[in-house]
Amino acid sequence: MDKVFAVLHVESWTEFWWVAFGLFGQLMFTGRFLIQWIASERVKRSVVPTAFWYFSMVGGVILLSYAIYRRDPVFVLGQSLGVFIYARNLWLIRQEGRGNA
Repeated sequence: MDKVFAVLHVESWTEFWWVAFGLFGQLMFTGRFLIQWIASERVKRSVVPTAFWYFSMVGGVILLSYAIYRRDPVFVLGQSLGVFIYARNLWLIRQEGRGNA
């Protein structure tokens, strides 16, 4: 396990699990682009499905948590704004759905 710790630049199991959590967040964040790409290819035009915003939100919250743990002000600021934007888009989508009902 020492090699894994060295590769991930961690010194404890706590740090290891935070890095694993951060990597999962990054996978969620990356997954949103795959969702958008697949959705666009299906209809042969650029679209942003609702799942894109959910993946953005989950990935953003996880990455923000990781950034706060790491005490990285640049990363915290970047993710904070993103989480606000993702939440706002999900709110607008929800409101639009209520208006159509």
